[in-house]
Amino acid sequence: MTLLSLKNLKLGYDDNVVIKDASFTLEEGDFACVVGANGSGKSTLIRGILGLIKPQAGEVKYGGDLDHTKIGYLPQESRADSNFPATVEEVVLSGCLGHMQFRPFYHRDERNHAANSLKTLGISKLKKKSFSSLSGGQKQKVLLARSLSATERLLVLDEPSNNLDYDSRKDFYKTLKKLNKEYNLTIIMITHDLDADDLIGNKVIAIDEGVVKMTTTEKYLEGYQK
Repeated sequence: MTLLSLKNLKLGYDDNVVIKDASFTLEEGDFACVVGANGSGKSTLIRGILGLIKPQAGEVKYGGDLDHTKIGYLPQESRADSNFPATVEEVVLSGCLGHMQFRPFYHRDERNHAANSLKTLGISKLKKKSFSSLSGGQKQKVLLARSLSATERLLVLDEPSNNLDYDSRKDFYKTLKKLNKEYNLTIIMITHDLDADDLIGNKVIAIDEGVVKMTTTEKYLEGYQK
């Protein structure tokens, strides 16, 4: 099933056009890595997919019952994330806020969803720990669990491995591949790494001078390595 479809999408800010044309479809179960030079518009494309900015032209269509409120999003880590004064459980529960509308308290469904996210990532034992006390790799898994609490269909990640050391990055990528393969979670991930070991999805979304094209990872690497 087609989960996401972009047709002649044009994105930017005021009169500044960043994405001139983006047309591609993402199928359920795809794992797409977004690549491009610094300033090419990777984050702008993601903001358009998430509905955070309005298209200047073209359209973004979601498949099935998906809409922008049901997409899990993991932005680049900030200092605020690192020092968040809350327990791991509280951080992960905050991923459910988009589903609660005007309710002031979490219901059993949200608590169960958060608990399942922790269990899926194998970090249930951390739930009562202070988020600020965790290692970099642990924090990133907790933030991933928070994103999972917001979705069962589509996960969007903005350079999630930026602040991780080599071993933590490999472990994090292993987790993402498990979520994609075993749970059929569709993933879009911005990455600045172009090695075959880092392009871990089956698709590549490449941005060059504002033009966005999708291809298979295999074909992209063949062209990149020539």
